[in-house]
Amino acid sequence: MSNYRNRLPQLDSDFFLTDGGLETTMIFLNGIDLPYFAAFVLLDDDEGTAAMQDYYRSYLDIASNAGRGFIIESPTWRANPNWGARMGLDSAALVDINRRSIEFVDALRKEYLDSDIPIVVSGNIGPSGDGYVVNEMMSVEEAAEHHSLQAQTFADTGADMVTAITLTYPEEAIGIVTAVQAVGLPVVIGFTTETDGCLPNGQTLRSAIEQVDAATDNGPAYYMVNCAHTDHFSHALEDGQAWAQRIRGVRANASRLSHAELDECEVLDDGDPQEFALLNQALKERFPDLAVFGGCCGTDHRHIEETIRCIG
Repeated sequence: MSNYRNRLPQLDSDFFLTDGGLETTMIFLNGIDLPYFAAFVLLDDDEGTAAMQDYYRSYLDIASNAGRGFIIESPTWRANPNWGARMGLDSAALVDINRRSIEFVDALRKEYLDSDIPIVVSGNIGPSGDGYVVNEMMSVEEAAEHHSLQAQTFADTGADMVTAITLTYPEEAIGIVTAVQAVGLPVVIGFTTETDGCLPNGQTLRSAIEQVDAATDNGPAYYMVNCAHTDHFSHALEDGQAWAQRIRGVRANASRLSHAELDECEVLDDGDPQEFALLNQALKERFPDLAVFGGCCGTDHRHIEETIRCIG
């Protein structure tokens, strides 16, 4: 276990990296079936584990060669009780999955100890429901209880922090912050947006961030935007505003398609990696405090390599 729980190094950096679209890479580029987009199932056999090792090492190599810090996210986006139940997994099985996932990425971190770059292990939490559509909304209390299993398991293992991504409404985010604060880990909140720059519940990014900060006494270490093309949310960010400065990370989609259109896609839309990087560069110029750059749906190591060339 590192000592990054006390102070996340990306908060003191101008440029950190994380990975791209794990699930879309495995499904569309590697031809591996993932039930419900659950990448953690790959840890159940040697072939799947090897595919994941190759995936993460490709990004760790990029970060190491560039001398940039890296946040290695556990493959646990779907490893929560609601999605686990769909796969016939009880609480004991989910605890085991989340524990093994952290052990897996922590072992990869140890492979790069000689690279002399900070590598932060993040326990990844996804929404209880769909990451694109708001169906049934949890109360803050329900969300805190639901996500406590992952939060506690991450705290008991080698995770330095928790990152919750593709959240679609603030009440679930507040519940996650509550659950993670209770176990003493730093937490990052990542919202997704529709093509109009608003959350899937119709709320603006500003309103959602301000609501979470007000309810949690500025609980998140910072915020991210993920699973939306840069063109979909960049116009919604307000230069010089305190709420926008709370956003320190971006994991954009490669595709300009809407979430509804992406759901119908049977082929990968990987966009243009160079354009992807140039859009990241433009964001960095507008918001110098942006420190964490990665990708989401449709992105792979090429998009991150291009981002390094443009910004790093």
